[in-house]
Amino acid sequence: MATEAYITGEVLRWARVRDGVSLAEAAKTVQVTPERVTAWEDEEERPTLKKAEALAHKLNIPFAYLFLPDPPVETMPLPDLRTLPGGASPFDSPSPNLLWVINDAQAKQQWYRDYISEVGATALPYVGSFGEDADPDEVADSIGSTLGIDDDLRSKATSWDNFLTLLVRQSEAAGVLVLRTGIVENNTRRTLDVSEFRGFAIVDDLAPLVFINSSDAIVARIFTLAHELAHIWIAESGVSNPDYRLRASEQPNAIERHCNMVAAEVLVPREKFLELWGNAEDVRLNLRRLTREFRVSRFVLLRRAFDLELVEEGLYRALYDEFRAESRAGNNEGGDFYNNLLAKSSRRLSESLLSALAQGAVSYREAAQLLNIKVSQLEKLKAKLLSIQ
Repeated sequence: MATEAYITGEVLRWARVRDGVSLAEAAKTVQVTPERVTAWEDEEERPTLKKAEALAHKLNIPFAYLFLPDPPVETMPLPDLRTLPGGASPFDSPSPNLLWVINDAQAKQQWYRDYISEVGATALPYVGSFGEDADPDEVADSIGSTLGIDDDLRSKATSWDNFLTLLVRQSEAAGVLVLRTGIVENNTRRTLDVSEFRGFAIVDDLAPLVFINSSDAIVARIFTLAHELAHIWIAESGVSNPDYRLRASEQPNAIERHCNMVAAEVLVPREKFLELWGNAEDVRLNLRRLTREFRVSRFVLLRRAFDLELVEEGLYRALYDEFRAESRAGNNEGGDFYNNLLAKSSRRLSESLLSALAQGAVSYREAAQLLNIKVSQLEKLKAKLLSIQ
């Protein structure tokens, strides 16, 4: 007779409702009737260990959760900066997908920090080099000089999309881990909701990390990267979801307001932008012309013009909606699996893991778990990295 699992029915019901899984869906997962699942939730019957494990996997919770006496209280692992006027959060609790990517990022960041500490890494001077009350232009100048964001870098970019790639590369060269994905692990059915968050930053003097939600419109991701880098410079970790319908100065959260202003100056320096903006020229023509100068999308330039009150609100909102509709949003996980993996897990982290693997400092299993891949895929990842040196 199969061993019964003495799970807590209330926890099973909590996990099912939390993940938006119906009784019928849960029942189908373990090949029973919905009535049986209800009986388990009411603790009138017990599932087998095998069925309980299958349910835990389906509901995206650790198996051990099912044996807790009460449903766990899940809190945001990072400061929640997605505030509304008055300081309230627009969300009652973080979604399972958001919790997963934060916890995954923290595990990656902790391993990388421990690894570079052992090889003698020293603190990065730019982390926390400014406070929240610093002049945004000064913070932007520091980010620009540290990462080499200048006219020469822009001239190397073939497009604004390529400029994002170069900026990620410069960020990682300076010691920032950059993770970019729109899904949980490699599961395209578990997409990250951009209405919940655009990105987050984890401040650390040895291993700072930024995460970009790739479910966001492509045209907006470069601004998210610059925004999260600003968090590193002012030592403010947190989950971000700035409202792009508002000017940078109108964001309700003070930290988000500051980081938006820094990001705008990093990507589109005010003095040069005002020098090149044609007041007598059509807004669309201005934006089209200046994309070639600054190598950012029309969306980013539109936001800068709006912040500087060069575009009135009605036109801004109309163009904002138009540009977002034109931009291909979504998880964007097609194409080469290993290229996507390097974006999801950071090329810098991936190279460090493979180096540690060669030194015997990490097991194949641990390396694969940190990268969310199979052990058999590690050698293919190594070959991919060697091919793009």
